[in-house]
Amino acid sequence: MLFGHNSNVKAGDATFHVQTEDRGAANALIDTIVYCRGRVLHRRTNNYFDLLPLNPGREQALKVRLDQQHRAVLEELRTGALHLSLPQEEKSAPQTPAAPVQAPQVLLLELINAKSWLSGKRALLQVAVRNEAHQAVGGATVSARVDGAAEASEFSVQSGDFGHAQLEFDMPRLASAEPALIIEASKGNALGHLRFQLRSKPRVPSAS
Repeated sequence: MLFGHNSNVKAGDATFHVQTEDRGAANALIDTIVYCRGRVLHRRTNNYFDLLPLNPGREQALKVRLDQQHRAVLEELRTGALHLSLPQEEKSAPQTPAAPVQAPQVLLLELINAKSWLSGKRALLQVAVRNEAHQAVGGATVSARVDGAAEASEFSVQSGDFGHAQLEFDMPRLASAEPALIIEASKGNALGHLRFQLRSKPRVPSAS
């Protein structure tokens, strides 16, 4: 089971978006990323090799550990213990009012052909990108990669006017016991993420 959190935290005049994810037993990493205006300002990663192989009791310990890491970063931002330099555009020029800080928005991703995207070794991903109002988002960068592949590779395209994007590629050789298909999208400060655990019988991915 994969765990994760997404939170916004205000520190001074800036609002940060904090995302913490379990990267899966194949990687055994708890990964926390701090964004501001869509830019990555800080990353904290800790492994949980000591909890492998996972069982119900160790999964609960993993969840507690992930929660603690997420809360620790939030608290460090609130108190100023974690001081991050803001992107240049966040700083107001002399005698110019600072622009309001916008929290990262969420893009909703859907793998339209979730039950038929893989034919033999050929992958064909038909992805729909929408905003929180469920409106199509064109011009978003949509990328796909396989975590746990023998060789790292990433494929990307732009979504069309109707928010649809299509990626086609040969599946890489898998070198992990728990590989996963990762689909991500971004436009401005809006971000979206899907994780599709690859198993003998693929199942529909869920947003994280």
